[in-house]
Amino acid sequence: MQRSQASAAPQWAIALPPALRTWLEAAFSQLSVPLCLDFWGREQLWIHCNADDPPPVSLQIRHPGIVRSLLTRRDPLILVEGYLNGDCDFVGDLETLIVAMQQLGRVPIPLNLTTLQAARAALSLPSLKTQPSLSSEKTRHTPAQDRAAIHHHYDMGNDFYQLWLDPRMVYSCAHFETEQMSLAEAQAAKLDLICRKLRLSPGETLLDIGCGWGALLRWAVERYGVHGVGITLSQAQLDYNQAKIAEAGLGDRLQAQLMDYRDLPQTPTFDKIVSVGMVEHVGRRNLPVYFQRIGRSLKPGGLFLNHGITASTEWNGSSLGERFINRYIFPHGELLQISTLLAAAEAAGWEIVDVDAWRLHYAKTLRCWEANLRNAAAQAKRLLGDAMRNRMLENSEQSGRLPSTLPETLPHRYLQLWRAYLLGSALGFEQNQMGLYQTLLRPKSETRWNLPLTRVGWLA
Repeated sequence: MQRSQASAAPQWAIALPPALRTWLEAAFSQLSVPLCLDFWGREQLWIHCNADDPPPVSLQIRHPGIVRSLLTRRDPLILVEGYLNGDCDFVGDLETLIVAMQQLGRVPIPLNLTTLQAARAALSLPSLKTQPSLSSEKTRHTPAQDRAAIHHHYDMGNDFYQLWLDPRMVYSCAHFETEQMSLAEAQAAKLDLICRKLRLSPGETLLDIGCGWGALLRWAVERYGVHGVGITLSQAQLDYNQAKIAEAGLGDRLQAQLMDYRDLPQTPTFDKIVSVGMVEHVGRRNLPVYFQRIGRSLKPGGLFLNHGITASTEWNGSSLGERFINRYIFPHGELLQISTLLAAAEAAGWEIVDVDAWRLHYAKTLRCWEANLRNAAAQAKRLLGDAMRNRMLENSEQSGRLPSTLPETLPHRYLQLWRAYLLGSALGFEQNQMGLYQTLLRPKSETRWNLPLTRVGWLA
């Protein structure tokens, strides 16, 4: 992975102050990965490596203000902002850089004489032209806030996602029944497994909450004979679904709607309900409403399958990974522990029928997506550039100001952020920082057991 621009002659005739160099060496030496820090082309700091044994990645600090902010603000996210602004760059392996950033976010900064001397030295360096605000908007999960988050993420354009998802456009964890399965095969296996867990029968009604691009509903309608309803908050996804429904001639059995889960009918309407990859955006305080609204929409004897990402330690908005995803990729996500989700479901009147762990399946899915995106880099940059220009025009219309010009290298840099999001998430699953669980639920009020007694039976 090469950086976005070639090295230029040093623009800063400034030496790194010795006290600051000592502090940086002590901090970065706590990382386990080899790394080279290049300071505006003037000098280098070699971590667990040297010029004769170069590391997998080099971080190039182009503006001294990055170093100043890194110490005075004590926030590694300043490196991401600097990358987007062209004040720093990297050469080499992106995954190694992600691991370094993850570890840097956990390095303690002691309040001692060395740190104070380094801070004083940092203040002698020039400041960045603009000081970005790295604080995040408080996540309240109001309907308006959730709509804005969906718009930010999914309205990048359907064509962008088609570059790296499978042909059915399934944007959730695949199920690899064998190591040799392709992504498309594993996604098809997941769709069918969900239908079998729900024990779908011809003529039943199936609701998909957060239906995405509709692959699960089309699979269920075409192969299991159900009538389907999908709800989404994304206009782009709604348009895609309606086009696919018309193309397949399914208009009498399948419909898609723009709807918030909080607006679901509060009378028994659906035989089966599924939610795939949506609970991550509900938030802890809204879990009671989420499980209660779904329960009221379910007919007697029905089943609900909840499929979602969890965290080994619940997100509180403070970790580097959380803040990166919420700021640049998908605002207002909130990962909870599986125990929290199960407790909330039970408190809302659900019986837990089955819990299925898919952690490593998601790691493999994410690596497939990243490889597809990397292989389609030229098209991805063009589509990201188009989406950014559209967003700038939209913002200018709302503010009444003329749109600014899109920097030439920005689409490339945002592509690297998307790759970092996919690779970093894969690492999170591999390192057991995140999990993926499918939970099959039925109302506690149902006294008659209408399922087989074993998993083998009800998966048949």
